Amino acid sequence: MKKIFNVVGARPNFMKIALLMEELQKYPEFQSVLVHTGQHYDDKMSKIFFEDLDIPKPHVDLEIGSGSHAEQTAGIMAAFEKLCLTEKPDLVLVVGDVNSTLACSVVASKLCIPIAHVEAGLRSRDRTMPEEINRIVTDAFSDLLFTTSKDADENLIAEGIPSDKIFFVSNAMIDTLLEHKERAAKSDIAQKLGLSNDGTTSHYALLTLHRPSNVDEPETLTAIIDAIDEIQERIPIVFPVHPRTDKQLQLFGLDRRVQQMRNLILLKPQGYLDFLSLLSTAQMVLSDSGGLQEESTVLGVPCLTLRENTERPVTVWEGTNTIVGSDKDRIIKTAFGILEKGGKTGRLPEYWDGKAVERIVKILHHLFFHSVPDSIV
Repeated sequence: MKKIFNVVGARPNFMKIALLMEELQKYPEFQSVLVHTGQHYDDKMSKIFFEDLDIPKPHVDLEIGSGSHAEQTAGIMAAFEKLCLTEKPDLVLVVGDVNSTLACSVVASKLCIPIAHVEAGLRSRDRTMPEEINRIVTDAFSDLLFTTSKDADENLIAEGIPSDKIFFVSNAMIDTLLEHKERAAKSDIAQKLGLSNDGTTSHYALLTLHRPSNVDEPETLTAIIDAIDEIQERIPIVFPVHPRTDKQLQLFGLDRRVQQMRNLILLKPQGYLDFLSLLSTAQMVLSDSGGLQEESTVLGVPCLTLRENTERPVTVWEGTNTIVGSDKDRIIKTAFGILEKGGKTGRLPEYWDGKAVERIVKILHHLFFHSVPDSIV
């Protein structure tokens, strides 16, 4: 039996690990251990996702909590090293690009424990993004790199990663979306907010905002809020407010302004199913989230990315995503264009078919036990 540590730490990780844990449990040769670092630890950012996605209770919770990037990463590393020395896993599997991903990869590498990275090879080419540093370092240390798109393969090869370590398997987060789409459609969140939700596109937009480059800079955040103020005069906007964003709105004196916008519906962070329900029937989404670029592409919802770049260019080339940055006029013009003419429709990227976790686990089984899977793809 091979012991696999499956590491999660923050909200974006949970959608990627849910079905992977379920698939690993089909193989008695694997002992699948869920390790939660506690990077996101409150109910709205962590617990509700475990409930919505039927993720089993973590076998280990390191309970690290919040802090600066250095404090949080160092705390995770110290606790995870002790765990690895005691439990001696055969593989550390990390997902995404949060601080937990980086910290556990560094520890495993120094202990000579093989590392598998799910969602490898994504690059924004912007090293001011903490996530970009986490991606680059994690990929450099990883022994198995599971990618979501062909451009990710190309990025890794350009960085000197041997091609026999790279496996294009598709997108585990999209597996979760497709698995839970019907359950999400039964949510009554839209009705509770006074919005129609009959399974078709409704007249509202969805907004998320959390990246430091947007919410930590008063001029940038003000410009985005200026744009939102004008757009909400034309269409209701549902805005689940991230704790970091809420803090910064108060710090910069913008909280009262957003509260007074008559068509801006402010919410606490939502659970997976309620949020997916809102996303599925929105007329458009405005966001600085990487994952939402992918989810909106699969759902056919036009996405305005409030950043100057993306590590997921396939969502622009093939999907519904448009990069608008933080320029007020460009945001407004693009949003009004969607209201008047409709937005990008896009197409489903290659292999985004709900079978990524099957491919990943087949590959792991093959590499550990030298069996020949019926089919990887």
